[in-house]
Amino acid sequence: MSESDSQPTPAPADQPAPLPPRQRAAQLAQALGQELRKAVIGQDEAVDGLLTALLAGGHVLVEGVPGLGKTLLVRALARCFGGEFARIQFTPDLMPSDVTGHAVYDLNSEQFKLRRGPVFTHLLLADEINRAPAKTQAALLEVMQERQVTLENRALAVPQPFLVMATQNPIEQEGTYPLPEAELDRFMFMLRMDYPAADEELALVRQVTRSARADMLDVAPLQPRLSARDLLALQKIAAELPLDDQVLDYAVRLARATRDWPGLALGAGPRASIALVRGGRARALLRGGEFVTPDDIKGCALAVLRHRVRLAPELDIEGLTVDRVLRQLLDQVAAPRL
Repeated sequence: MSESDSQPTPAPADQPAPLPPRQRAAQLAQALGQELRKAVIGQDEAVDGLLTALLAGGHVLVEGVPGLGKTLLVRALARCFGGEFARIQFTPDLMPSDVTGHAVYDLNSEQFKLRRGPVFTHLLLADEINRAPAKTQAALLEVMQERQVTLENRALAVPQPFLVMATQNPIEQEGTYPLPEAELDRFMFMLRMDYPAADEELALVRQVTRSARADMLDVAPLQPRLSARDLLALQKIAAELPLDDQVLDYAVRLARATRDWPGLALGAGPRASIALVRGGRARALLRGGEFVTPDDIKGCALAVLRHRVRLAPELDIEGLTVDRVLRQLLDQVAAPRL
């Protein structure tokens, strides 16, 4: 074999070199965000938070007053996702078996058969989750933590990836049931949707009034950008992103600081530390970074901590908010310099 035969064949000049897996993953995640923003005008913080939780494999609770597009955001994500999607409208008469499934007696075979509930899907929308009583809300506890449902003493795994995206209205109290602390802690992020800016609301009204579907934005034109297999691959790449020990220590110090911070009656547990690290890795991948920075941890801290802490009664009376106290904490807990 001659020396020229042993040399690798160069790629054609007009064919770009393939991107590393991490860069391809970042591009795919960014393309998903661009597609979502075609339907969800404004609300960039909520869109970024949802994408971060998606890459981190965490569940999301979206909170906001009616009409801000909470359900639209999740429906748009489902449209851009090639996996299975199910929706449960939580109501006061919803039973736990309506969520997880139940056994049905079959007259022909004279045996009980399991009828699986809507939780056996990839993306589950729990719409207005706080309108169902505690026993129905508790039906999600096992599947959110262990990705399985126990029916008739059988542990049945749900499809992977599996994500719960729940919505709730924070101001309407009549006919609602507060989520128990154990369930709140299972949500990786709590995202808050606020009123849009003036220019965003102008663009929103213009787009909606051109639609033939009353006051709804149509998600049908959105194109699927990733499959269930793609999402699992992205989650694996995010989980393997390099993390310096100083950044890990910073995430743990943030969570621990909430436990004795002035003005907070209840601090965050170890799940918050884990969520900060997972969220930081996902944010780093989303921005195309090669490693996790302290800003990646800090950027998702509010969404991770706000539903895991409680204000002291005296601050609540003064009208201070959890987010304001947490911002003070984030400003005062020293971040490492890498």
